[in-house]
Amino acid sequence: MGKNKLQRFAENLTFDNFFQPTYEDISNGYILKGKWASDFFKNNNPIVLELGCGKGEYSVGLAKRYPDKNFIGLDIKGARMWRGCKTAVDEHIHNIAFLRTRIELIEHYFAENEISEIWITFPDPQPRRIKENKRLTSPAFLKRYASILRKEGIIHLKTDAFLLYFYTMEIIKENNHQILISTDDLYHSGIEDDVIGIQTFYEQFFLAQGKKINYIKFQLNQSL
Repeated sequence: MGKNKLQRFAENLTFDNFFQPTYEDISNGYILKGKWASDFFKNNNPIVLELGCGKGEYSVGLAKRYPDKNFIGLDIKGARMWRGCKTAVDEHIHNIAFLRTRIELIEHYFAENEISEIWITFPDPQPRRIKENKRLTSPAFLKRYASILRKEGIIHLKTDAFLLYFYTMEIIKENNHQILISTDDLYHSGIEDDVIGIQTFYEQFFLAQGKKINYIKFQLNQSL
């Protein structure tokens, strides 16, 4: 492991906005489950998750725009998350936190109806059929999200991978979820809001390559 990674892992542990629970921390119920707003953010504002947040650009950008909402970036790559943690600390952004864990364990950290929105920004599309269940919009993952989202909760997907976009559209239709917005060419769609106002490192990279950005905004079928 490189020296910079080791330094970043060590510095992460000094940030008040960084959480890296152990197995013991969640085995008997995570202390912040159902209490993120009251015990960490100290308010009753809605909570927004970014799954696979990477360096945290999207979460940080949203937190700056919406001081009346709380944001949590979730990823397993601690060295990448260091950038978002440090930016939030340096710029005194208090409505954001970062949680280092696997997305498969999301139900251990958040309670029923605790989350208002979920952003999935440029995840691994898992193109091989055998990896389908690892796609972050697979029925297995959507079921996990349903267990923590509020009734009117929203899920956003941004991806350069048409395969994942098409797959997600099919999953939504097959399970009677509700599509609010969808486009396979975001920057020629006429949409003008947070979806285009904040760009991650990967999005800028894909745009520079001339790739089209796909976007879906949807709500889950409540019978899920």
